[in-house]
Amino acid sequence: MEHFRESLLILISTPIYLVVIGAEIFFSAVNHLQLYSKKGTLVNLYLMLLNLGIDILMRTVSLLVLNYFFDFRIINSYPTAWIYWVALFLAEDFMYYWLHRIDHFCRLFWAVHVTHHSSEEFNLTVGFRSSVLQPLYRFIYFIPLSVVGFKAIDIMFIYSATQIFGILVHTQTVGKLGWLEYFLVTPSHHRVHHASNVCYLDRNMGMVLIIWDKLFGTFQKELEHEPVKYGLTQNLQSNNPGKIVFHEWQDIICDLKKKTSFKNKIMYLLGPPGWSHDGNRKTSAQLRKALLKKK
Repeated sequence: MEHFRESLLILISTPIYLVVIGAEIFFSAVNHLQLYSKKGTLVNLYLMLLNLGIDILMRTVSLLVLNYFFDFRIINSYPTAWIYWVALFLAEDFMYYWLHRIDHFCRLFWAVHVTHHSSEEFNLTVGFRSSVLQPLYRFIYFIPLSVVGFKAIDIMFIYSATQIFGILVHTQTVGKLGWLEYFLVTPSHHRVHHASNVCYLDRNMGMVLIIWDKLFGTFQKELEHEPVKYGLTQNLQSNNPGKIVFHEWQDIICDLKKKTSFKNKIMYLLGPPGWSHDGNRKTSAQLRKALLKKK
């Protein structure tokens, strides 16, 4: 059954990706938008393959861990199949929100996730520019789902299915989507997420539903007077995959070597990205506060 589900997802998603990416490339070329570059696209695909390799290697571990905690479940069954699947979707999307939020607010995990944000381009292939090492720990966030009675194979299936949606919102060619903006993560919402503008930093963390961001204070709509600038606050100026994946780890090591207190070293590792003991760098919250003072 699991193999059938995975095959079905691949069968459905592959032609969708080919069609929409092809259409976006054509649209970009006809309108001279320069949304794609050969180097950027190749790097995105290469990073996807690295992530896929680690994901496959970790699949057995993930299943074993989730199945182990399923034995301690506090809910044995759900009233109907549709309640089970809707509840699983909502619960998985909720847990992904917290996974994603911690990736942004803890530097140790930001060092993994920053890979996904390192492109100064924004197109559908950026959705494949994966956080390469995330499969090493992602399953931990889904342990509570096992405890409340969701099967491991179902958790992993729903995650894979929602990822298809998550990839398709990486586009500049779709405007705002009316009433869907109220509850879905739309391309407009996700453009904000990939922005380096101070007012947009660390916003819109959801995969499918934007309601979690609205509930927990991380929502920001795309503003007409604030065009999105994609990439990092300090861009890498490099398409070298090694630098893209490991540059933040190198910076962490440099910071840990500084002559400062043990508490400060812990903050350099677990504090928010941009934190510094001497104010040499700023976190997104500090940058946002400074921007508000200027206004």
